[in-house]
Amino acid sequence: MKAIADIKLAPSILAADFTRLGDQVAEVERAGADRIHVDIMDGHFVPNISMGAPVVQSLRKVTSLRLEIHMMITDHLHRTVQRVKALQKQVGVAINPATPAFVLEEILPDLDQVLVMTVNPGFGHQPFIYTTPPKIKRVSRMIGQLKRGCELEVDGGIDEATAQLTVEAGANVLVAGLSIFGANVGVCAAMQRLRGGLRSNLDRVSTGSGSDLVRPWSQEPGTDQVATAPCTDPIQEQRFDFTKERLCS
Repeated sequence: MKAIADIKLAPSILAADFTRLGDQVAEVERAGADRIHVDIMDGHFVPNISMGAPVVQSLRKVTSLRLEIHMMITDHLHRTVQRVKALQKQVGVAINPATPAFVLEEILPDLDQVLVMTVNPGFGHQPFIYTTPPKIKRVSRMIGQLKRGCELEVDGGIDEATAQLTVEAGANVLVAGLSIFGANVGVCAAMQRLRGGLRSNLDRVSTGSGSDLVRPWSQEPGTDQVATAPCTDPIQEQRFDFTKERLCS
């Protein structure tokens, strides 16, 4: 089980207030965010069109945090990974809920990060898919065998409860949008609440008192097979990802 210091939070600005985007990015940076998650949608791979290069350029002016650019595009996987690496940037690959983990086997040695989507891509505010944690575990094992040091990220429906499930399964980077930017307690308090829940859970596990943790993905026979069913539309299932706690003021 990972320590709380190993868990990174990546607020997703897709859920931010775009009328004050710079202020919201500054808020999460002050609150201890580890990176900023930026969703780029092309209107083809997913129905929506979101942000582009001008927004990324503007963000670079208001934060020193790492910008994680999540490109939801249709392109050739290996060629795209190599193009990003040629720019001397870190690179990752994201897989959708219906994409089996084994598709990563050949490309994993070239990656700095794998993102396991815990919702279907293209829209915010979606509920967490509870059949995905077993796949997170499989990807975690693959990383241990093929590329130690590669980060394992999750994205979609992440809140205090689901964050614990994904960390227990092996994730160390959590993308959270609505649970941070949409919380009625404010951005800073929301991030502290998210980290606090993780700390409490990890402390219970480390002391051996976490046997009562809820594991909804293991409660029904066969749920592990749902997330690993072969993709029926491999073109649409390709998805590429290029890529602290403080007091609230």
